[in-house]
Amino acid sequence: MKKTLLAEFTVKPGFEERVAALVADFARTVRSEPGNLAFDVYTKESDPRAYWIFEVYRSEAAFAEHIAAPHGGPFNTELVGMIEEDASVLTFLTPPAETGARHLAR
Repeated sequence: MKKTLLAEFTVKPGFEERVAALVADFARTVRSEPGNLAFDVYTKESDPRAYWIFEVYRSEAAFAEHIAAPHGGPFNTELVGMIEEDASVLTFLTPPAETGARHLAR
């Protein structure tokens, strides 16, 4: 089963350009991981300091490989000093149940 999540954080004022470059570099690296299916970076239209990153991995094992990859630690260490939260806030997502999906389509 795919592993899907949303990572959220808010950039501290004055760090917008550095975080944008850091995230862009990290996104290119993560997208090259064999188990990554999506790493889509968004900012909130009404607040461009608010980042939402939609991530999809082929499986739980692929997500575990992503977490263990050598590039994640340095990225998070640098990022944490430039965001308002203590770390990225992760929300793990699952698709609605089949019956729920049919109900939503009506």
